[in-house]
Amino acid sequence: MTLIDNTILFVKQKLENAEGGHDWFHIERVYKNALLIAKEEVCNLEIVKLGALLHDIADSKFNNGDESVGPRVAREFLESYKVDEEIIIHVINIIDNISFKGGNFEKKFNSIELQIVQDADRLDAIGAIGIARTFNYGGFKNRQLYNPEILPNLNRNKEEYKNNEAPTLNHFYEKLLLLKDKMNTQTGKKIAQERHRFMEVFLEQFYAEWKGEK
Repeated sequence: MTLIDNTILFVKQKLENAEGGHDWFHIERVYKNALLIAKEEVCNLEIVKLGALLHDIADSKFNNGDESVGPRVAREFLESYKVDEEIIIHVINIIDNISFKGGNFEKKFNSIELQIVQDADRLDAIGAIGIARTFNYGGFKNRQLYNPEILPNLNRNKEEYKNNEAPTLNHFYEKLLLLKDKMNTQTGKKIAQERHRFMEVFLEQFYAEWKGEK
């Protein structure tokens, strides 16, 4: 089997009991998105594939906020297959720099491979699946659906963003609706437009139903 085949098996096993929005199917969708975007870019496809497959191997949200777990698990796995150190470092940099983190995080590394995987991941955070994932995670954290008295806060720092317990609907304004304008690639931007509009329509319907207008 190839390195990619073994990586897929490893990730499936590692995320077998993961929360529904961050499970193997999330990884698979990001992987497919990344391959689609990579067709239009000059890039190292192996790094794109590995970055997409390993980007959420140990999400800090499910590891007491520890951001070192994911890179460490990814490194140990790649070293076990004697992957070149240069590739390992690049994949680790993708894992370290892919996250939104409240939008107040300055990337310390950049490459076309990171841009592709980041766009692929962000696409899975918006549109119909993005909405489903958002409410799934909100239920997982036992958050309110919506509370008109708790307004979105776009000025949180990284730690405040990670630890906030606001109603799920606030997340649309604090992250999801911001992603369209943060896409890196032309393909990512194009796909994001339609998914963004779907979220706007959903919110219009949500508020109408909340107010008893429909």
